[in-house]
Amino acid sequence: MALPACAVRAFEPPRQPERGAPARTTCPRQHSRVEAELAASRPGSVAASVRAGPPRGVSHGFHSQPLLDKPRKASSSLAGAACAPLFALLSRGRRRRMHVLRRRWDLGSLCRVLLTRGLAALGHSLKHVLGAIFSKIFGPLASVGNMDEKSNKLLLALVMLFLFAVIVLQYVCPGTECQLLRLQAFTSPVPDPYRSEDESSARFVPRYNFTRGDLLRKVDFDIKGDDLIVFLHIQKTGGTTFGRHLVRNIQLEQPCECRVGQKKCTCHRPGKRETWLFSRFSTGWSCGLHADWTELTSCVPSVVDGKRDARLRPSRNFHYITILRDPVSRYLSEWRHVQRGATWKASLHVCDGRPPTSEELPSCYTGDDWSGCPLKEFMDCPYNLANNRQVRMLSDLTLVGCYNLSVMPEKQRNKVLLESAKSNLKHMAFFGLTEFQRKTQYLFEKTFNMNFISPFTQYNTTRASSVEINEEIQKRIEGLNFLDMELYSYAKDLFLQRYQFMRQKEHQEARRKRQEQRKFLKGRLLQTHFQSQGQGQSQNPNQNQSQNPNSNANQNLTQNLTQNLMQNLMQNLTQSSSQKQNWESLKQNSGKEQNDNTSNGTNDYIGSVEKWR
Repeated sequence: MALPACAVRAFEPPRQPERGAPARTTCPRQHSRVEAELAASRPGSVAASVRAGPPRGVSHGFHSQPLLDKPRKASSSLAGAACAPLFALLSRGRRRRMHVLRRRWDLGSLCRVLLTRGLAALGHSLKHVLGAIFSKIFGPLASVGNMDEKSNKLLLALVMLFLFAVIVLQYVCPGTECQLLRLQAFTSPVPDPYRSEDESSARFVPRYNFTRGDLLRKVDFDIKGDDLIVFLHIQKTGGTTFGRHLVRNIQLEQPCECRVGQKKCTCHRPGKRETWLFSRFSTGWSCGLHADWTELTSCVPSVVDGKRDARLRPSRNFHYITILRDPVSRYLSEWRHVQRGATWKASLHVCDGRPPTSEELPSCYTGDDWSGCPLKEFMDCPYNLANNRQVRMLSDLTLVGCYNLSVMPEKQRNKVLLESAKSNLKHMAFFGLTEFQRKTQYLFEKTFNMNFISPFTQYNTTRASSVEINEEIQKRIEGLNFLDMELYSYAKDLFLQRYQFMRQKEHQEARRKRQEQRKFLKGRLLQTHFQSQGQGQSQNPNQNQSQNPNSNANQNLTQNLTQNLMQNLMQNLTQSSSQKQNWESLKQNSGKEQNDNTSNGTNDYIGSVEKWR
């Protein structure tokens, strides 16, 4: 009895592939079929004698037609039926591996085919959709050449450009904090660099009435002459940062010379070996550490002029400037600074020619410093100079007997100190606020006509902001600094009114320049028109009359039009001159009124500011 081919192949040892035979394929079905064909083609083999029929595509005769698929499938099914009993003779592990191999090949091939055909269909449909879109958008380009090729190239270029933009954006702004900026870049307009910096409302409602002279602060500072800028540095108000701006970030004909490793810089006048700035970073603490208003006004003239005779001293203009800060934030910042070991023992506190005694100004601590003190202990000391420090350093202490508290009652003393600090602050050449860095820069540049190189930076995170306090502690700090709270409210109102006044004045000057330019261009246009018309009439008077019989009528018409234009222009000029005279008279009248009853002009200014905004 002849055995089937699968049984013979199962009991035979594995054979090596012959030379010239096809390579072993990874497909199990294709591999078995190829081996069967090779065995049948060998003469004298058992498989050749038991094969049910010739191989696929091979006929019984030389001139017969090739076999159909149906008989081949039937023969293969018969061979599979004959092989089924012998397949059961294999071991269980071998049968399991063969089943897994056949199942894995079927599922893998099916998944690959589905994925390939699905992607091809999706790409084909996407191509048609994009082609339709681009044909509608770029319709005129369809007649130039092949639309599919052009749309494909354009689509590829747009996709590459978009990917490049995304990569650049991620490199420049990698974090998630820029998502709002990416959305607002297409919707919000360009913001004003001098917008509200403390996150408060942009519309400012004034509380105090100031005259035009109080709001207009423009100093004729002569840096080549004898004028001097004196910086009053109050502790923990950002004065160190502002002082560095004065010596390192200001545009000058002769900049300050700052050496590496040295705090002080040399700020000489152009062509002179004399300083124009009296501050910590130019002259040092020449009048004592953090000298106040009382010390500076009596010390600076003698320090600057030295041992000169009073009659030989030049007539200088001392322009005092300072920086203020929110009292609660400044108080907490000073407490943190004292915690780290700061004492300011080198402060002289000279008043009326002498420093205070230990009875007049007791110390809050017994050791070398007050490092590590808690906030409660810092607030409980009644002699703490941090309480109402800004009012004390800006007022004239000689009015209240310096540090002798027995000269007058406490209520009267506080009132005198507050009024003196307000008056000195209002008559200073300039003062800024820590919470408004850009506005501080703007007002300084407009006041002294000096420009900074780089803009100021607003730091909203400080050591004081990191201190978490409850409402009770905050109210107690405000109570300990009630004079500073009143002074800061006054200073903030004056500061913002000055800023709005200067901005309005700047816009008015720009509008006036534009009007003058329009008038100048209109006059030049009329002048050139008259000259061209006069030259044409003088060159060809007879020719114009012979060629154009209606030339006289046209000339009369043009003359009438030009006369009307000139009359309107003269009327506009007379009206503008009369308005300018009225404006000058109003300015003179407003300059004469310096009492508190002159608030109507300021109210008109505020109304015009609101209209401009």
